[in-house]
Amino acid sequence: MTARPDPFPNRQGAQMARLADGRLHLHHGPIDIIAKAWGDPAAVARGEAAAAARFPEILPELCAELPLLRAEATGDAASVKGPVARRMARAVTPFRPAFITPMAAVAGAVAEEVLSALVQPGVTRAYVNNGGDIALFLGPGESLTCALATRQGAPDRLALHARDAGRGIATSGWRGRSWSFGIADAVTVIARTAAMADAAATMIANAVDLPDHPGIDRQPAHSLQADSDLGPRMVTVGVPVLSAGQRAAALDRGLACAEGFRARGAVEGAALFLQGDLRVTGAMALPMDRNERAHV
Repeated sequence: MTARPDPFPNRQGAQMARLADGRLHLHHGPIDIIAKAWGDPAAVARGEAAAAARFPEILPELCAELPLLRAEATGDAASVKGPVARRMARAVTPFRPAFITPMAAVAGAVAEEVLSALVQPGVTRAYVNNGGDIALFLGPGESLTCALATRQGAPDRLALHARDAGRGIATSGWRGRSWSFGIADAVTVIARTAAMADAAATMIANAVDLPDHPGIDRQPAHSLQADSDLGPRMVTVGVPVLSAGQRAAALDRGLACAEGFRARGAVEGAALFLQGDLRVTGAMALPMDRNERAHV
């Protein structure tokens, strides 16, 4: 997602700690991660050490390529050098030629990078939650149940199994920590990777919209954040109470976008929220096992 305000304003040293429940907390500037791994204790220890060693390098690497990451995606991942930057560039490519920058995938790509260090031989399952954008590893036969911040009537937990294709979950919307062209309160997406889920959530949230509604307050992104990757494009800063018909029209636009991405294999499922109304597609529409424990 395209973070607000400046995605990299704070370059202080990375901080790492263990929470009382055993999870890792990694913090560096705008990056705030909770992570956990299961499996052989020695393997988990190796993974945690590897993640702690890799983590402080990520923000400086991204800052070094920030101008390119804020530019409109070209589809050429080789235009950037760092592993996280290339992951971002690859993740947004399926959503072109619509306007998108690699920054739309930054939170998910960072989560994936930490996960790749955390998962060592002997780790059976793991997750990295970067401010709500989640990267998962599931060994054979393993599963994780993720708690979702949803509204009444929507699925509030999502069980992902090793047999499923989805390994990433992300949320975007105009009320969240990202600027949006649309009016969705939130769009939660499951995709094959966390970076792709991040990019897809941004694009679907943009599509939930009523372009001609005069009551929606929009402002140029660069008037709110001078160096925004969205430049002069209009982003949503206020949405009035909408009628049932207006909510349905906006959500149907977003659902059509989500189903188009799903048909192309870019997403596994999505849930779209607007002023108490909901649309779901794909894996997000599957019933949850109410007896499963939420691990994420």
